[in-house]
Amino acid sequence: MVAPASPDAPPSPGHDARILALIGTGHFLSHFYMLCLPPLFLVWRDEFDVSFGELGLAVALMSAVTAALQTPVGFLVDRHGARPFLVGGVLLMALSIAAMAFAPGYWAILLLALLSGVGNSVIHPADYAILGGSIHPSRIGRAFAMHTFTGNLGFAAGPPVVAAMLLVMGWRPALLVLGLIGIPVVLAILWQSRILQDQAKPKPRHGTGPVLSGRELLLSRPILLFFGFFLLSAMAGSVIQAFSITVLIELWGTPVAIASFALTGYMAGATGGTLVGGWFADRSRKHLAFIVGLTLVAALLLLALGLLPLPHWLQPVVAGAAGLAMGSSRTPRDVMLKDAIPPGQMGKVFGFVSSGLPLGGAITPVPVGLLLDFGLAWMVLPLAALLLLASLLCMGRASSAARRAAPLAVPAE
Repeated sequence: MVAPASPDAPPSPGHDARILALIGTGHFLSHFYMLCLPPLFLVWRDEFDVSFGELGLAVALMSAVTAALQTPVGFLVDRHGARPFLVGGVLLMALSIAAMAFAPGYWAILLLALLSGVGNSVIHPADYAILGGSIHPSRIGRAFAMHTFTGNLGFAAGPPVVAAMLLVMGWRPALLVLGLIGIPVVLAILWQSRILQDQAKPKPRHGTGPVLSGRELLLSRPILLFFGFFLLSAMAGSVIQAFSITVLIELWGTPVAIASFALTGYMAGATGGTLVGGWFADRSRKHLAFIVGLTLVAALLLLALGLLPLPHWLQPVVAGAAGLAMGSSRTPRDVMLKDAIPPGQMGKVFGFVSSGLPLGGAITPVPVGLLLDFGLAWMVLPLAALLLLASLLCMGRASSAARRAAPLAVPAE
């Protein structure tokens, strides 16, 4: 598979910055809205007389619908263009959150969470299709990095912002304000839509290579291996985010504050690392070597956290370094996937492959929780390291398969 040819005259950095501001703000809201509901659980439990299990269903619905619809939406994005879907997705998310302010019962919260998930499913397919068509290839690594960075900021900002708003207003006005914040973003995307270019469309070709439909492309060996890499990486990340605090306390008697700081260090390192990876991706083509090296470093650091009695003060440093290594490997991974996608197919492929991220986050909590229940805390972080090593097998084979294959995907579906 061959990446599209680069235009001769790249647009100015200011032009790219405007595109990234529009796309990044929508991506920020996407992640922000996904985590603005958990801080309301205590209030909703009393307001609607529901259990925490029922409250968790709202977030689960939003995530599940997002994961399930990303691939179908990707097909639509490739066929009809990304801009109208991006506008519609952000608008639906914003209005769904705002409408929760008027919910007469918890059933309405669930319905609106589902609708917000429908809107959120548009973000990854549409964003990557627009970035692929609007940003010059010489800057695509930094563009992908900023896209990931803004999403991570949305995750980080959601809970504290909602908690702060609840100190000065009720939950209904807070949700109304949060939802209406999305309207100016939609208007800005509409106003500046002329600078958002769709991906290049596939051109008819005549040759001996195989011709793949969109469905066959998604089920091809390279794309399935990329999906496996995303899935296994997400599973490893989920283990660390959900259980690292408990593991450090159980294994080494780490104080809660230091164990929490270790997780914060990991998350900060992973977020900042995306920018490092973007800078590297634009300056070197040795993406696979970079990913392999950093993933091995992350796996070794996780093994050290899980198997060695490190001084408590050193644990946040090691966790932060592991997060930095993992975060730095993400953008070259995204660029490698982009380079393996035939022209005009970014929506469906990124929609399909990135659905492995929420799926990976959903698979690991229960079995890893059982390990802790059985007193096997020492196995948790080595398991995360093992998942990272398994992801490298998928990545290496995906890269090799992409070099050997040269399918032409046509919009036959």
